[in-house]
Amino acid sequence: MAAISRADAVWEGDLTSGKGRVKVASGAFNEFPVTWASRAERTHGGTSPEELIAAAHAACYSMAFSNGLAKAGHHPERLNTSAEVEFVPGTGITTITLSGATSTASRPASFRSWPKRRRTAAPCLRR
Repeated sequence: MAAISRADAVWEGDLTSGKGRVKVASGAFNEFPVTWASRAERTHGGTSPEELIAAAHAACYSMAFSNGLAKAGHHPERLNTSAEVEFVPGTGITTITLSGATSTASRPASFRSWPKRRRTAAPCLRR
């Protein structure tokens, strides 16, 4: 059975001077504000859709990596994963480029072969 996740957004006003709110249906965290400045300039202390995508990407990769390691007989104590999403405002079109995730773990020697298979094992990394 598929797991369905949902979030809702409300936007008021035009792009550059407007503002919005985002809320996740699970209630895991409070509703939060979004603005064009917090998305495009990243200097206003707010979050952006790309930051949320990066968080999801890092979590998905960590889970898939942990599963792949366990299936190979390795049980890491901890995985620390970083993911970056670059947002490039364009002229009428915006581009989101997902970068690769990087992980460090407590037993790196046991992980050498698995990352090559990550694109098929981690659903969020499929392109």
